[in-house]
Amino acid sequence: MSAIFPKWTNRLPLMIITGVLLFGSALVAGVWYYMSPNYARVGYKPIQPVAFSHATHAEQLGIDCRYCHNNVERSWYSNIPGSSTCMNCHNQVLKDDARLALVRETAQSGKSIPWVQIHRVPDYVYFNHSVHVNRGISCVECHGQINQMEEVFQSKPLSMPFCLDCHRNPAARIRPLDKITDLNWKWSQDPQEAARLQKLHGEKLVKDLKVESLQTCSACHR
Repeated sequence: MSAIFPKWTNRLPLMIITGVLLFGSALVAGVWYYMSPNYARVGYKPIQPVAFSHATHAEQLGIDCRYCHNNVERSWYSNIPGSSTCMNCHNQVLKDDARLALVRETAQSGKSIPWVQIHRVPDYVYFNHSVHVNRGISCVECHGQINQMEEVFQSKPLSMPFCLDCHRNPAARIRPLDKITDLNWKWSQDPQEAARLQKLHGEKLVKDLKVESLQTCSACHR
């Protein structure tokens, strides 16, 4: 008498169990990895190899973001400056300070300081810095008041809903191009007046700068 089911169906329960275990493991690993502080947790503040204060350099001394992150207007990523950039000032200022020993050493050797990356998105997300800063979106929108931080930490969630909130209504966050790196700039010191001016000028800036309010999957997932 011939079998009702082919022989391979005898392995079906094992195949199902194996598939479920593999899928479950991949799901747990993915959630564990992408929900780690490196990706999602606001407040993530790792210990860096050199103590660098944005509050001192950007706020007190007024150094423009683009002096160090000089590719941000023309590249998809915001570059970390090499030690030679630091030494443009520190070959005179605090030139023998022990806290800058690694800066001096790497400047001489040509090696990079092993900074710990703080702000990052998953590998399946495409983000272009130059597109945003050249369309009126300031550093503070994603990084917060980084100019006031003694130690840099993740201030915003950088999640999909966070990005979509801005993409759906860019007029609420856009500012004039000459104010992009003026991180303390506001339309007005009065909150109600600032909101009124933002609404008044925001839509015009969106039109003038030809901002595309992209919300399709392919805009960010490529």
